[in-house]
Amino acid sequence: MSGLLKACISIFRRDLTVALRRSTDILTPLIFFVIVVSLFPLGVGPEPNMLQSMAPGVLWVAALLATMLSLNRLFANDYADGTLEQLVLAPHPLAVLVLAKTIGHWVLTGMPLVLISPLLALQLHMSTDAMGVLVLSLLLGTPVLSLLGSVGAALTLGLRGGGVLVSLLVLPLYTPVLIFGAGSVAQAAAGMDTEAYISLLGAFLALALSLAPWATAAALRVSLD
Repeated sequence: MSGLLKACISIFRRDLTVALRRSTDILTPLIFFVIVVSLFPLGVGPEPNMLQSMAPGVLWVAALLATMLSLNRLFANDYADGTLEQLVLAPHPLAVLVLAKTIGHWVLTGMPLVLISPLLALQLHMSTDAMGVLVLSLLLGTPVLSLLGSVGAALTLGLRGGGVLVSLLVLPLYTPVLIFGAGSVAQAAAGMDTEAYISLLGAFLALALSLAPWATAAALRVSLD
């Protein structure tokens, strides 16, 4: 096993271990996601047709906002205890190490949202076909949210009010993912073909995997200087 792979696995395991010791880091986005989606039937009424029409947008907006809740903590703890400086000085490409941290962030925040989304979709009377597309779209889209969010988190590292600044920076970048993610579910609910939407989400993921870690690494170097 190469040194780079060992370093990436160590970073991934460390982030998961630290997060599991701080259960609020995992539970806060998940609880927020559940509460936001669950409030909509109470606010707009139990009419099934209305809930079905709103479901794609509601679920995707809630997932987007839940992901943003944890972005500020992506590098903050490592920055505070000096671990981030050690990563920058490590004899491995910083972009690859950043990618390992971002994958850890998605496993802790994005994956739970994907797993629980079918249960929440039932509250909104979503059809089985649309539910399958919802899971697939979130599976492709939430990693993009984490990758793009890592760039914003790196740019605002150490700044006061960093959480608000991260939101302002990444929301415009999140918009295409939100449009095509919710659009794919709406198409499935209407019985129409979703291949184009899913393909675009896959393209977004490939592009984000190629570019976002390098942009995040550059932003971290600037923030640490």
